[in-house]
Amino acid sequence: MKKFICYILLLACCGGPGVFAQSATVVSSSALHTMPEEKTVFRIEKPDWNTSPLTGVTRQHWKDAALYLLQGAFSYIHSIEDPMKFPKQPGKSYPRKPGIDRTELLEGLCRTLFIAVPLLKEDPSLTVNNIKVADYYRYHISQLLDSNSTAYIRPRGSITWPTQTLVEFGALAVSLSVIPEVLWEPLPQQQKDLLAQTMISYGDGPTVGSNWKFFNIFVLSFFKDKGYPVNEKLLKEYIDKSLAHYRGNGWYNDAPAYDYYSMWAFQMYGPIWAELYGKKYFPREAEIFESNFRELKSSYPYLFSRNGEMIMWGRSMSYRFGSAIPFPLMGLVKDTGVNYGWMRRIASGVMLQFLQNPEFLEDNVPTLGFYGAYEPAVQPYSCRGSVYWMGKLFLGLLVPESSPFWTAKENEGAWGTELKEGNIYHKFQDSSNILITDYPNIGASEIRAWCHVKAIKANEPFRASENYNRLSYNSAFPWQSDSAEGVVAMNYIFLNKDKFWEPWRLYNFKKFDKGIYYRDAELETNPAVRFNLADLPLPNGILRIDRNISSDSVNMVLGHYALPQLKGNITETTRKLKQYEIKIIDNGVYQLAMIPLQGWQKTVVQKAEGIHPVSRISKVINVTAIAAPAAENPAIYATLMLWKKSGQRWTDEELMPVKKIEIAKDKKSVKLVMRDGATHSVEY
Repeated sequence: MKKFICYILLLACCGGPGVFAQSATVVSSSALHTMPEEKTVFRIEKPDWNTSPLTGVTRQHWKDAALYLLQGAFSYIHSIEDPMKFPKQPGKSYPRKPGIDRTELLEGLCRTLFIAVPLLKEDPSLTVNNIKVADYYRYHISQLLDSNSTAYIRPRGSITWPTQTLVEFGALAVSLSVIPEVLWEPLPQQQKDLLAQTMISYGDGPTVGSNWKFFNIFVLSFFKDKGYPVNEKLLKEYIDKSLAHYRGNGWYNDAPAYDYYSMWAFQMYGPIWAELYGKKYFPREAEIFESNFRELKSSYPYLFSRNGEMIMWGRSMSYRFGSAIPFPLMGLVKDTGVNYGWMRRIASGVMLQFLQNPEFLEDNVPTLGFYGAYEPAVQPYSCRGSVYWMGKLFLGLLVPESSPFWTAKENEGAWGTELKEGNIYHKFQDSSNILITDYPNIGASEIRAWCHVKAIKANEPFRASENYNRLSYNSAFPWQSDSAEGVVAMNYIFLNKDKFWEPWRLYNFKKFDKGIYYRDAELETNPAVRFNLADLPLPNGILRIDRNISSDSVNMVLGHYALPQLKGNITETTRKLKQYEIKIIDNGVYQLAMIPLQGWQKTVVQKAEGIHPVSRISKVINVTAIAAPAAENPAIYATLMLWKKSGQRWTDEELMPVKKIEIAKDKKSVKLVMRDGATHSVEY
């Protein structure tokens, strides 16, 4: 059974170093140094280029990476009594008041434990910063039960709403399930009973109608398996409701959004629970979770770039490479259709995307953000310790060394075979309406997904923010905030009646037909401002053919992706091609071009400070127009948003792939004749 659990919990949760690694001090995970004036990154010691010719990363390097992060966390632990508490990052994250916050302590404890678990599985005597790790976690589990402790968590009692305590107890239940011989069995019986009483009180209670149900499920399942009486009716109800979130093609809906929670929650907890408890107690439901998981391989790997980089998209971005957890989990099911060498290449690549970025750590702890600290991507439910949710990836170390996930030769998968330069490739999810697009010319991936949430007076306004409301999200171009006045990246903004620049956030998907992705959009503060949107991805960018059907006049801006300043100043170039003025920006890694083909009045390059997740300075190309009411006479706005790698010359054909635009008299359709002879018909 132990061997079985070790294999099944290969749980969890790329291309090589990012562009920043060149300017950073590189340190080995075996010795985490505090260098106030220097940035440190994770270094791969003795890379194995035979097994992993793309990253050099092996299972041992995953262990090194886990230890590297755990050492950073334990740099704040000088005695066994010290809580897992880290410096607060300025901004909206909690705690927002001075003093002890028990939930913050619980998060630090339970989330860093995800990183410690696989290391303790192999070495229960593990010592970090002169602290025996197993003793530390058992001690602090006991403190949760001591009413005199600042970490004490009282049983739920009369609380009738779900709390963050439920989340962390769900995480603790997973760790208890994986290494009971280290965390559970050594506890005195009195502590076991008290822990069961406290944790069950939260598991047997209210939850949120999202991935949170798994926290109840794991708490109740663990203690049921240990012989404690639990609410089995509620357990079955939450299992069934979790399965009801499935929408096909490997995607679950997290009520209401689609994002990485489908992966670091539903497609992690589901198959793990199925192996640990489902097959024993609920075989039918376990089979469904496993079947849903099998469908993942046909789409999810395509969401990552050729280098294995993840797209910045959705809330809780600080969890980062936890997004790769399904790839090692694919070893749970016998499926000859899985390319394990590609799955490991992606998972290792995502890990390196962050561990080798010098902004990732601050004071030895991962920042709240994407690379470095980035307040627009932070939600108020997070504290500094929340970031260790990414530690789920290291549960993949529970996969035996003999597993094909570790032994298969690393490869580029579809990027090395089916995805050819000069073309674009789509994976459309016909139940979730998610479109994944791959661009072999630059090795980037892109996603278009659901967003329809109001921000005004919303309980969770972040669901309507840049985390979700961009027209698309691309692995090469992390999203930029709208914080600057009248500057936008990859969205429209409109000057509303309050003289505030307001973005689209209320989208309605219409169809994906013949390579064109159709949506309608409506302005939240003024439903009279309405557009029909049509995205046509091209090998080197996107052609937008959007129709204004607003009954009010609009002052509007449309933005390309933004570029961060990386290698010297971002250069700006203007080219003339027939009647078109073309703006090009270049940051030494990529260059972006924007060409207004129809409807727009002005093109400008906008510089911004402090609103990009990669660097303080950034630039974006915007097109602007002031449009008259168009309900009776719709107006077409056609825009080319192109890209190339820096240093490559633009040909006239690349800058102008469109030969002719033919707009129907009734404005209900547009025919596009391309230079390569292809034709496209946009039908609104």
